[in-house]
Amino acid sequence: MIFLRNTLAVICGLMVVSFLFTSCVKDEDNKTYDVADFDAKASLEWTKMFLEVERYSAGYRPGPAPRALAYLGLASYEACVSGMPSYNSMRSLYPGLIIPEVEKNTEYHWPTVVHAVYSTLMHKFFPNPPGNMLSRMSELERSKEDDYQSETSEKVYNRSMEHGIAVAEAVWEWSKTDEVGHDAYLNPFGAYDWQVFFDSPGDWVTTDPGPGRPMFPYWGSARTFAILPADKLCKAPLIYSENPQSALYAQALEVYNATSDDNWEDGKWIGVYWSDDLVNLTFSPGPRWAAIANQVIEKEDVNLETALYCYAKLGMALNDAAVACWHSKYVYNYERPVSYIQRLIDPNWKTNLENPLTGETGVTPSFPAYPSGHSTMGGAGAEVLTNVFGNQYNMTDRSHEGRTEFNGTPRFFNNFYEMSEENALSRIPLGVHWRMDCEVGVDLGYLCGRRVNNLPWRK
Repeated sequence: MIFLRNTLAVICGLMVVSFLFTSCVKDEDNKTYDVADFDAKASLEWTKMFLEVERYSAGYRPGPAPRALAYLGLASYEACVSGMPSYNSMRSLYPGLIIPEVEKNTEYHWPTVVHAVYSTLMHKFFPNPPGNMLSRMSELERSKEDDYQSETSEKVYNRSMEHGIAVAEAVWEWSKTDEVGHDAYLNPFGAYDWQVFFDSPGDWVTTDPGPGRPMFPYWGSARTFAILPADKLCKAPLIYSENPQSALYAQALEVYNATSDDNWEDGKWIGVYWSDDLVNLTFSPGPRWAAIANQVIEKEDVNLETALYCYAKLGMALNDAAVACWHSKYVYNYERPVSYIQRLIDPNWKTNLENPLTGETGVTPSFPAYPSGHSTMGGAGAEVLTNVFGNQYNMTDRSHEGRTEFNGTPRFFNNFYEMSEENALSRIPLGVHWRMDCEVGVDLGYLCGRRVNNLPWRK
């Protein structure tokens, strides 16, 4: 009897140990991590790569590049939002957007998920990257894969890659349903004939040097993420007048005087510092704000959750700002200051925008003036970054530090709004915009940024 009791006790003990061991193994297999448990390197390094590729890619500025940032940011956010307990998915806001689900109570290595999204979509948005950019992208892919395979198990790594790729493919399929925006970089000019829309003095005309056609006349109909249809049309510009006493003539004189030899040196640093107009020289005006976000994310050692939230909102705001701005541009069809000044004030006047790579001088962007794209996208970027990092976040912007083609000396700013205001007004001493373009543009951008901020991101 004693032997039987002892035997039963041993058996029960073994069962308890077995149960506890099985429970521990089960918990280990089903452990989960929040996205906030990881650093932001995956999204940060791929955004840096985006800026390098976009810099050399013709046809992506001014609209397709912000659009690509929006889809990359949204896809990464949606791929990881199940590991972000304080955040909502945005998928229900966009009809037709179907996001693959994660396996519940299952471990994912979230940096691998983000890497899978970016590495998949970057090849789709840039199918023929210029120069050595394809090898640079492949190098980053190999580096990230080596890092992440060493950080987690093969099973978790493969599961994470599969999920990220599935989400990227789903977002890409949804991108295709935007008939205006998808693959628009292939045809920046469309079938638009600007001469058909020239009715009277003050309407936009081609400028030299330039392609002789306006870029992206249809971009105002591309898909948006947050703005309302009415938001796409900013308030009307100044009434056209050639009267020397008119408000428009005064703004023309402001541009003319700001670009004079006596005054240009004062504005040159600011003008070229924010320019970002020229392919091959720098990234474009919208992505400039991703470069600014990168600096903050790196400096503050932001976690992956906050980075994904920031990049998603920033891309969507820049996209909507570009769409709204270009809609307004082609509704109002306002001429550039260079056309007015050469016709009425000084036939030999040129802008101060120069291309150091080609030697071209007197460059003006080839699309209507009002409102300013730089200003609109800058306002949107500042509104989002302020919402994420605070109204009093001060920083030294090093976007062009070390450049030799122009003065890229870093500049200090007290907050993001100060950045956006300087960015906007920098277009006056450069000679490419009226003051009204800049002031109305930045306000339009603020509106676009607020619309994105007000989406139901938080639970």
